Amino acid sequence: MPARDHAEHSSKGGGHDHAAMMSDPRMAAAMERDMRNRFLVSFLLTIPVILYSELGETIFGEMPPAPFGLSMEWMGFILATPVVLYGGWVFILGTYYALRSLRLDMSVLIFTGVAAAYLYSVGVTFTGGGEVFYEAAAMLITFVLFGHWMEMRSRRGTTDALRALLTLVPERALVVRDGQDIEVDTAEVVPGDRVRIRPGQRVPVDGMVLEGRSSIDESLVTGESLPVERREGDQVVAGSVNGDGLLLIEAVGTGSETVLGRIIELVQNAQASKAPAQRIADRAAAVLVVVAVSSGLLTFALWMLLDGDTTTALRFAIAAVVIACPDALGLATPTAVAVATGLGAQHKILIKDAATLERVSAVNAIVLDKTGTITEGKPQVVEIAPTSGWSERELLRYAAALEQSSTHPLAQAVVNATHPLGLHELPAFLDAENVPGYGAKGVVEGKRVLVGNLDLLRREGVAVGALGAEADRVASAGRTVVAVAVGGEPAGVIALADVVRASAAGTVRAFQKQGIEVALLTGDNEGTGRAVAAQVGIDRVFANVKPGEKADYVRKLQAEGKVVAMVGDGVNDAPALAAADVGIAIGAGTDVAIETASVVLMRSDPVDILKAIDLSKATMRKMKQNLFWASIYNVLAIPLAAGIIYNSTGFQIRPEIAALLMSVSSIIVATNAVLLRRQGQHMDEVERDVVVQERAHLREANA
Repeated sequence: MPARDHAEHSSKGGGHDHAAMMSDPRMAAAMERDMRNRFLVSFLLTIPVILYSELGETIFGEMPPAPFGLSMEWMGFILATPVVLYGGWVFILGTYYALRSLRLDMSVLIFTGVAAAYLYSVGVTFTGGGEVFYEAAAMLITFVLFGHWMEMRSRRGTTDALRALLTLVPERALVVRDGQDIEVDTAEVVPGDRVRIRPGQRVPVDGMVLEGRSSIDESLVTGESLPVERREGDQVVAGSVNGDGLLLIEAVGTGSETVLGRIIELVQNAQASKAPAQRIADRAAAVLVVVAVSSGLLTFALWMLLDGDTTTALRFAIAAVVIACPDALGLATPTAVAVATGLGAQHKILIKDAATLERVSAVNAIVLDKTGTITEGKPQVVEIAPTSGWSERELLRYAAALEQSSTHPLAQAVVNATHPLGLHELPAFLDAENVPGYGAKGVVEGKRVLVGNLDLLRREGVAVGALGAEADRVASAGRTVVAVAVGGEPAGVIALADVVRASAAGTVRAFQKQGIEVALLTGDNEGTGRAVAAQVGIDRVFANVKPGEKADYVRKLQAEGKVVAMVGDGVNDAPALAAADVGIAIGAGTDVAIETASVVLMRSDPVDILKAIDLSKATMRKMKQNLFWASIYNVLAIPLAAGIIYNSTGFQIRPEIAALLMSVSSIIVATNAVLLRRQGQHMDEVERDVVVQERAHLREANA
């Protein structure tokens, strides 16, 4: 990578620009290679620089023989100069660009320490006499380069994870043009193209199925473990794997406009953003640059006043400047944010920015939209109540045979209920007719069949009789009633309900154990809302809520002093998601909900809300640990490096040791942030705990 580009990134603070790294993986790799090469060359040359110095003589007892009878000073000059000019070139240019912008940053600070040690030593070498500090200049550059190389490596895991997402999209696609199947680069596919997907192939673009039917494995994209059925009119996403069917799709999203592309963009934007804690750290780092330079100048002036020896004054001044370098403070939060957002993406939790990552940890109230969040969002048959003389199987068989004619969600739920009972082949229907507001009627196996509400049966002259009481019983439980009549006689009722998600109750209990209040929000009536809330253990219910009123209930909780997270998946949830302190779009939410929310959960599982909170709290702990360490280190180290106790104890921190200690601080901070990756295992344990506790709760309830 060109030194100028690297230096411009360096001048922006901390040696490189992570936003640029994340937006272009090739740039990230080039920057890392460049930093590694500069470090390795500097490291190999710094070893002999130390050997030909007073530090090396102190450590090893003697210096190795010098070629051509050169003195220690000249050997230091010859070996340290390439380190300063090659290894330190990014900081030299970085200082130039920073000063040109009237800005003081860490490049300026590093350059100040290096220049003071190197230029003073060059002057001594050419004029003769006095102590030289070539090893301090070389070690400072080497250790800073090493710290930044390690930080780049720590972030590379996240960049690699994003690159792995990109590899989910196949390089080639089979496009139908002029009636011919033509294989082209996926990058050449445009919206509107017809793309053929063969069995076992990955889907190259987001699209809508035009022909065919197949099971699609979307687990690597959405996190859903089971394959999903896709047929004409359904959407498919790039990166998913086609099953045994042959599909023809129309491309609707390509490249960065695919679901996968938006996932990658969300993570990149999050990692390029700054957390509030980082903004504080940036301001503190800018102040510390001024403090460091000032402390160096003040230290030099005081030692010249007290001791009068230029070498002693310069030694303490350089040590103070070097050890005050707030490099660790600059790494404290961005490294943790990069690791956390990458870890979240691996668990299908997309956090849009670093500020959200902080806010999630403070949430103490969660509003859960009922449909699609607590419940599956689609009706299912939960009870079949046949009248005397009818079996459940026969009742469902006739009802489903007629419902095949309809695409209504309730009709599809009745048809789907036949599969567990082994009713794979249903009888044909004749003269099927939809009766708006009532249901459907038609002929199955020569018998007139009615499927709908009780009013439909009455309208068609069927004596409802005892079926009315049965329907009232089902309705009182908050379920939808579908009445069935065959051959002019009532055959029974089928109860449908939007089924509660398997992990919902366990997740709610986990929230409550953490002291987080949970409220249920629904547009359904009070009875239905209370019935669902009772199943999952929620006490506070907002029912009969119109779409435009959802945000008002979020503000009501905020007025009570709560930090509120709103979880939803629909268009009518968008205002509430925007009003909440943290908006969370769950599962296959609408584009509007995803755009409005600050956290997107790709899976349709509320347990991922728990994981997001767990990840946020762990990240905040790492940020606070890093900020504390970086700050306290500078506060304690500067006076010691300036020699405040030298006269009374003889203790001093030499410039080369200061360089080592400064670098160690940065490495500790970066390593501590990288340890956040262990949180991935803990997030998996959170889900397992919910499952285990839910099973135990069910056993207790059934005992």
